[in-house]
Amino acid sequence: MEHLSGKVAIVTGGSRGIGREIAEKLSLHGAWVVVNYSSSAEKAQEVVKRIQTNGGKAVAIKADVSNVREIEHLFSETLSTFGKVDILINNAGIMVNKPLEKVTEADFDQQFSINVKGTYFACQQAYQHMGKNGRIISFSTSVTGLMFPTYSVYAATKGAVEQISRQLAKEFGHKNITINTIAPGPVNTELFTVGKTEQQIQGLKNMNAFGRLAETQDISEVVCFLVSEQAAWITGQTIRVNGGLI
Repeated sequence: MEHLSGKVAIVTGGSRGIGREIAEKLSLHGAWVVVNYSSSAEKAQEVVKRIQTNGGKAVAIKADVSNVREIEHLFSETLSTFGKVDILINNAGIMVNKPLEKVTEADFDQQFSINVKGTYFACQQAYQHMGKNGRIISFSTSVTGLMFPTYSVYAATKGAVEQISRQLAKEFGHKNITINTIAPGPVNTELFTVGKTEQQIQGLKNMNAFGRLAETQDISEVVCFLVSEQAAWITGQTIRVNGGLI
């Protein structure tokens, strides 16, 4: 179970949902984990305590990934605490769904700042500080392959994230660092369920092959594979983890 023993992983947005599950699962595989958060300090500390209770090493570091200086702080604090960075999980994100006519400039800017700018400049820090054989995983969405109304800005940000991974793959290649993107379908998290009716949720369940929402562990298992040595020949790819949604 400890194939990541001695590796140091940063999980942005690691205090809840998919990020929390990934942080805990990476720890179970032996990684030392940085649980990044922006505002939910209490939840981040809960994750750290859970990891420590299970015998792992973890710290919580506050940083708003929409701010480049705070991303730099996240990496400098990680290096100060653990001495290196081996794995970066760009999980932090925000989703605001509105019809086109109701989207504001603030809605647009906020989603691009966190989802795209945050991912891009975290990758820049990883390029500067990550050693050989590192792993970077960013998060997109299977909505990029569907024409759902009200998702236009969110899907646009995630399309940008996918392209960033493709474009950077060869820049990272000389260090044997892989960079890939995971594009989940609907996952049973607060980010997904808030604001949706039971009818809407059931309709989305019916769109995949298994008739259910994904659980966070369905995603974390794929993450653990992609950060392993067995995935060393996979880079620049977007992998749809969606139960056959599309």
